[in-house]
Amino acid sequence: MEGGNSLNLQLQQLPLATAAVSVQPHTDSFSYKENLIGALLAIFGHLVISIALNLQKYSHIRLAGSKDPRAYFKTKTWWCGLFLLVLGELGVFSSYAFAPLSLIVPLSAVSVIASAIIGIIFIKEKWKPKDFLRRYVLSFVGCGLAIVGTYLLITFGPNSHEKMTGENITRHLVSWPFLLYMLVEIIIFCLLLYFYKERNANYIVVILLLVALLGSMTVVTVKAVAGMIVVSIQGNLQLDYPIFYIMLVCMIATAIFQATFLAQASQLYDSSQIASISYILSTTVAITAGATFYLDFTGEDVLHICMFALGCLIAFLGVFLITRNRKKSVPFEPYISMDAMPGMQNMHDKGIAVQPDLKASFSYGALENNDNTPEIYTPATLPIVQEQHGSKGVSAPPYRVLEHSKKE
Repeated sequence: MEGGNSLNLQLQQLPLATAAVSVQPHTDSFSYKENLIGALLAIFGHLVISIALNLQKYSHIRLAGSKDPRAYFKTKTWWCGLFLLVLGELGVFSSYAFAPLSLIVPLSAVSVIASAIIGIIFIKEKWKPKDFLRRYVLSFVGCGLAIVGTYLLITFGPNSHEKMTGENITRHLVSWPFLLYMLVEIIIFCLLLYFYKERNANYIVVILLLVALLGSMTVVTVKAVAGMIVVSIQGNLQLDYPIFYIMLVCMIATAIFQATFLAQASQLYDSSQIASISYILSTTVAITAGATFYLDFTGEDVLHICMFALGCLIAFLGVFLITRNRKKSVPFEPYISMDAMPGMQNMHDKGIAVQPDLKASFSYGALENNDNTPEIYTPATLPIVQEQHGSKGVSAPPYRVLEHSKKE
């Protein structure tokens, strides 16, 4: 009897165990489907943003000689670019609600790839096939590496999915790993800001590291806001939680300060350097923030983590090669640089070189012609004291007045 009862009990538990096992693959396939949806939305968004920016740049170039500084407002090209820009930003914003943060952030390399391809297609220089291959071999290699890195990122990206409810976000916000990470980030940010503002450390790594630290908080808050909006659309309202508005304010504030530091970096350094270094630093810091706040890599095996890191490194190398091949824009400077003159020392005031005043002419620091200036406005010559080197008995006048003439 006891043996029969135990056999019946095992038979009754067998369907439950098989049912529990069959649920796990369905959950994994659903999570991979969400990863794919988020990755496709991010790729679509970055492609559209790249096309939009190139359309607006094309509109500005065509109207470069126009007397009206706002003539581009009247062109359909510029407005089409603005519409595509908003559409692309919405695509990237919505992608954070489906896929993990550590997967979406590195996919911004797609915009660099698209910009490089668009620049090569619409180039208007005459070239031979051999010259073209030799000149743009780095761009081709960089695009290939970036595409391979993007494939590895999507394939081996983290597979952690959690509903962005107010309770979950609040729980992550007060967790000790994130609080420790925030403490370290605030200390580093304050030190960099001190050296940048007080010590005039205008290095590109310092400025872009400030941008990366702010950007990590931006993407963390973007994922929270986008996830709570999607959960609210699905029927579970999350907009009545105070954490939603806290994250919204932090997202807007960090995005504004991030744009400010980027604008300062663009005034000092070339755009190609900013693109490559900013992508590497921002992606690294954002992945660290996502792994700390949202625990993206929890439960992942070592192989997936290593392949994901390899994909990031390959994408970094591809973006670096693409941006390295770009032409550096040489801005027109209506003056002669003092440090270009041999034997001339620069005068600096807080790092800014003192240059001759242009005065709406193209004399470029040449001396002004004062031939037509009346004599009453000519500078008077100061008396010069003549030292006495002769005998003590000979007296000489203590000074000699020089007469100023127009010929002199």
